[in-house]
Amino acid sequence: MGKIQVDVLGTSFTIQANEDETYLKRLLDYYRQITKTVQQNGILKDSLQVSILAGITLIDELYKEKENKASFKKTLTEKSNAEIETEKITL
Repeated sequence: MGKIQVDVLGTSFTIQANEDETYLKRLLDYYRQITKTVQQNGILKDSLQVSILAGITLIDELYKEKENKASFKKTLTEKSNAEIETEKITL
């Protein structure tokens, strides 16, 4: 179980999770990168708004990855089914 101190956007707290501290640190570092990018765009100044937009950005990444994975699995299944049908025909 890992424990990490979070200091982001002027807020500080400690979290504990069923992951090791190295993994939690990588997550926090990535989140900081996203929030920094949002802040550098200069559109939002409020920390809560920056945090929300960073969360939406991360959800967008996750959702697109899930769609890509589902599409890849579908392609593999279709290819496998086509190969099976081809084998049946040649037998």
